[in-house]
Amino acid sequence: MAGPETSAHYERLAGSYDQNWTYNDAFLDWMAEEMADALDLTSRDRIADVGCGTGLYTRRVLDRVRPTAPILCVDPSEAMLSQLPADPALRPIHASAEQLAKGTGGHSGEHGAAIPRGSLDAIAIKEAIHHVAADDRPPVIAGLTDLLGPDGRLLIVMLPTRIAYPLFDAAIRRFEELQPDPEDIAAHMRAAGLTVNLSYRDFPLEIPKDRYLGMVRNRYMSLLAMFDDDEIRDGVAEIDARHPEPVFSFPDRFAFVLGTRRGAVT
Repeated sequence: MAGPETSAHYERLAGSYDQNWTYNDAFLDWMAEEMADALDLTSRDRIADVGCGTGLYTRRVLDRVRPTAPILCVDPSEAMLSQLPADPALRPIHASAEQLAKGTGGHSGEHGAAIPRGSLDAIAIKEAIHHVAADDRPPVIAGLTDLLGPDGRLLIVMLPTRIAYPLFDAAIRRFEELQPDPEDIAAHMRAAGLTVNLSYRDFPLEIPKDRYLGMVRNRYMSLLAMFDDDEIRDGVAEIDARHPEPVFSFPDRFAFVLGTRRGAVT
């Protein structure tokens, strides 16, 4: 799901990951609500959050839906999974999306288990599909589709190919070079046999400048792991010089790519 550079980034960031976003509970609550709404989740659903990280959104989905079966919290980073609350309603699985799609659950033991075909009602992937190599995305999406039961739903939440974040120019260029197109993800879902709906949802973010610059220094986006310390320092100086305002205000826009499995599972 991620190369060595990105994996190291998340292992390093795990202990402070939540600090980057927990100041903005309104955003976290909004995103969890939008995901639960898009997936039309109920307490009867068997749910997996693939690329769950520390469970920032998973916990909130749990609070809203209270499914009778534990939510499967899937992530390739043990350090991120270790930040999950010790709650029997959240079941950690140490695996990548690729491993899950191939029918393997990563490491053996309590944190690893293969998920049977057709056993899930809903799968959510938030801002993680870009970590899957472009050539691997079609088979990964097809493999995840196989885990869905009749009328199962696969939701991929991702950034569009253009963002309004107050980043430095080199970071914006790198993002636009690497970010997959939601339309391509929708096409992969259709090829896997899903009925697809692509929509966009926006949240108006307001972040104090000092806080945001600290987030950039901490490489809060995996994209920023591609820049060395000098480049990050220069990038922060560029942002600081360009934006004299004390509070950054910008829309955080997300593509919601929802695929639904119609009919019986064969």
